[in-house]
Amino acid sequence: MKQLRILVFSAAFGNGHFRAAEAVIEGIRLKEPLVEIIHLDFGDFLSKRLNTVAKSLYMEMIKHTPRLWGRFYDKTARLQPKSVIQRFLNQLGRSGFINYIQAFEPDLIVCTYPTVSSVLAQLRLESILHVPVITVITDYAVHSLWVHPEVDRYMVACEEVKASLVSWGIETQRIRVTGIPVSPKFDRDMNRGEIISKLGLNPDLPTFLVMGGVYEGEIVKRIGKQLAESLIPVQSIIVCGKNEKLYHNLEEVCVRARNLIVRFGYVHNVEELMEVSDLIITKAGGLTVSEALTKHLPLVIFKPIPGQEVENAQFVQRMGAGQVAGTEEELAQLLNRYLTCPEDLEGIKQKVGLAVPGRSTERVVDDLLQLALVGRMKKKIG
Repeated sequence: MKQLRILVFSAAFGNGHFRAAEAVIEGIRLKEPLVEIIHLDFGDFLSKRLNTVAKSLYMEMIKHTPRLWGRFYDKTARLQPKSVIQRFLNQLGRSGFINYIQAFEPDLIVCTYPTVSSVLAQLRLESILHVPVITVITDYAVHSLWVHPEVDRYMVACEEVKASLVSWGIETQRIRVTGIPVSPKFDRDMNRGEIISKLGLNPDLPTFLVMGGVYEGEIVKRIGKQLAESLIPVQSIIVCGKNEKLYHNLEEVCVRARNLIVRFGYVHNVEELMEVSDLIITKAGGLTVSEALTKHLPLVIFKPIPGQEVENAQFVQRMGAGQVAGTEEELAQLLNRYLTCPEDLEGIKQKVGLAVPGRSTERVVDDLLQLALVGRMKKKIG
């Protein structure tokens, strides 16, 4: 029998959609190494000019006018599937999708980005597309752009997201509460002592992890300076991402530090850094939150971007998995609190451990492979 073929669509509007798609692919290959998988960027099916303008506009709003992005997010949060805007979005990239899908003949299509999910679901509604369409929602709340009645299966983070989809009219049998898929390496058992030794850390001190690449450099320097000068011993890991200027600007802080600071640029071992950390300071992207929850790592979410990040941050607070700091003063107070009362962090870890079962990708993949086989059988019968 011909090997299963699966198409995976994400988009380069932020990194989370791409990482979720790659996690699903990694999980599929662990279960079924011979499955033929192709991962595509939704933007490649748009005109080059439209794709460039859309990405540029999104990144500029997120970086320079986050409140404007928040207002746009809220204004479009309750769009109906038949609204003028949604009908326009459902036409994007149609001909390219149809041609590619007909040529590849997949058994299943997985989407981790809302617009492409609705475009393909609309093709299903019009009986142009006959391949099952699976949508993986990558946040802890539902925006209207995720919703389309012809999506065959939704994979969601939690019961709250399921309830929200049901309120939109999606049948419960089309929804699976799996957790947001993260790379399976976040679920693997690790030797914490070996990682601590490799990083040059002290096994007897608390470790705070700062995901600094998403913040302005001066803010990260001030956070690093507070931790470096703390009278309560603490060691810190600061990840600068692709911000080379930030990495170099932290040199002075590291040299003068009372407490150890280990800095990195872009890293491929976030799971190891989370494994040895007692707290993470970060934004509230759905994938980063899910990775931290999988590692039972308490979060301090600093300055979440209005829109989906604020909703993700609210979920973290409701779950008891961490706190939100809207200002540097609030952040400083939270860091002092957790340094003074480390037992608070231990309590959070226990709550997260009870609330998040882990192995989200495994659950997603099991369901996907079953749906792919059912889809193939239907094609043969048809």
